[in-house]
Amino acid sequence: MINSFDPAQAHGLDPVIEQLLKRRAKVLGPSYKLFYEKPVHFVRAEGVWMYDSHNTPYLDVYNNVPSVGHCHPHVVEAVSKQMALLNTHTRYLYDTVLTYAEKLIATFPEELANVMFTCTGSESSDLAVRIARCHTGNTGIIVTENAYHGITAAIAEMSPSLGEGVALGSMVRLVPAPDAYRAGDKDVGDAFAESVEAAIADMLRHGIRPAALVTDTIFSSDGVFSDPRGFLVKAVEAVRRAGGLFIADEVQPGFARTGDTFWGFQRHGVVPDLVIMGKPMGNGLPIGGVVAKPELLTRFATTARYFNTFGGNPVSTAAAMAVLEVIEAESLQKNSLVVGEVLRAGLRDLAKEYPVIGDVRGAGLFIGAEFVKDPLTKEPHEELAMHVVNKLREHNVLISASSPLGNVLKIRPPLPFTADNAAYFLDILADVMAELSKTTGVRG
Repeated sequence: MINSFDPAQAHGLDPVIEQLLKRRAKVLGPSYKLFYEKPVHFVRAEGVWMYDSHNTPYLDVYNNVPSVGHCHPHVVEAVSKQMALLNTHTRYLYDTVLTYAEKLIATFPEELANVMFTCTGSESSDLAVRIARCHTGNTGIIVTENAYHGITAAIAEMSPSLGEGVALGSMVRLVPAPDAYRAGDKDVGDAFAESVEAAIADMLRHGIRPAALVTDTIFSSDGVFSDPRGFLVKAVEAVRRAGGLFIADEVQPGFARTGDTFWGFQRHGVVPDLVIMGKPMGNGLPIGGVVAKPELLTRFATTARYFNTFGGNPVSTAAAMAVLEVIEAESLQKNSLVVGEVLRAGLRDLAKEYPVIGDVRGAGLFIGAEFVKDPLTKEPHEELAMHVVNKLREHNVLISASSPLGNVLKIRPPLPFTADNAAYFLDILADVMAELSKTTGVRG
């Protein structure tokens, strides 16, 4: 696992943390992983800051689930108020879920007019795939080589980033991510479409027909691939010609994060058949959803019994409504666009001094900075990326990494991240690079 703590290195840590690690291992077991070589013990958070047990502030440059900021007062108030009134399931009539659904649907193209609520992004992925297979009568799924779409049994089979210990489904085909950094003279959209067409051809050869192409529309686990805008169009056309659908996974790029558009798929000028959403929609409360073209739900509603007890419950939808209200009231989509440009410009300036930062890419407040051993060969430098991640943690900045090898800094802060926060982060990153240049010669 990228950026994970090794329990064998627990000796010598702060005694309080050592005790927490022992308790954690005893009751949570070995599957739960922690970030960083030295784990952090947090006790509270506010906005873009998290605070440890010594009240030391850490700048959060990574967590997208608290999308409008940790413990945003408007979200806290909405949740508290609704909790005191009613919390139940969608087999009763109540206004909250309908009011939120109407406001949410208004952010989508008019073709996408229905929403089904879940509790998590994994459930949303699972539901979207079920709908696609039911509507098309087909079974094949196409995803990118290091995709992550969730942890249910069905979705783990199409999430290759979970590792070799999780077998891919026999109906799943992988395609290379649309990597413009290494594309050379090849058009990224053409290359991605050709890979999708090859996957379809392989399916058909094995008696499988494609149900859907599923992509995270900023390819976050593959290494953050955002440009050129529109590169998804030909691949979507290819899967539709073969009788499949396009499912846009917006758990990470959605809700104003890319800045120039509210949803990641809008950057590509395509209208998905289904859209997956997850916990950022509720600022971390358990809510997810699938937005769909209504005609896709007709057969599913009559042939498949579906019920999600607390998907769309009043408390979670109150939180989700508050998130939309905050994004609008605080102009967070514009903020994402403006501050994202500040971050990318600063990172590119730093890359001029340290060519081992081979590429800086992204949209809005979703940025990838790729470390390479040589800017000419573009060989990934995962060891350096992990050094940077852990050095930033030592300087009280929280970040992690992406890509199959973990050589891409994944810069994805809460949406209220300011230009001052960006400058603070860039200054500390410059200090970290200067430190590492003295010990590892990273200047390149």
